[in-house]
Amino acid sequence: MSTPDRILFVCLHGAAKSVLAAADFSRMAAERGLAVTAEAAGTEPDPEVAPGVLRTLRAEGLDLTGQPPRKVTPHEVARASRVVAFGCDLGDAASATTHVEQWTDVPAVSEDLPAARAVIRRHLARLLDEIAAMGVQP
Repeated sequence: MSTPDRILFVCLHGAAKSVLAAADFSRMAAERGLAVTAEAAGTEPDPEVAPGVLRTLRAEGLDLTGQPPRKVTPHEVARASRVVAFGCDLGDAASATTHVEQWTDVPAVSEDLPAARAVIRRHLARLLDEIAAMGVQP
């Protein structure tokens, strides 16, 4: 099995869960010295990242102002070593053989951002443990 080098996070609007997951994954992977990148996209992208997510990430030093959510593409899915979706169907962006890991237990960010982020981070820690066990190095 090859070691993942690109993780794609996908949520319905590409404006909250996938954005938080990609940002936190990138930070956590760097802290572990893992050379893995993360991207975020949506199946039906909103025009902008959710305001609460923007504020939270900006307070942590990551300013996504002017970076609107993107629609997931078949090319992105094909390039990804691993695809994680937050309870959404990727439709035509994924082939019938594409494995999509579903994280359906994440609460709505609009209702409780800290709780949603805590669940996302637990999933990310497990994912990063798996990747580290595969031997991905910088």
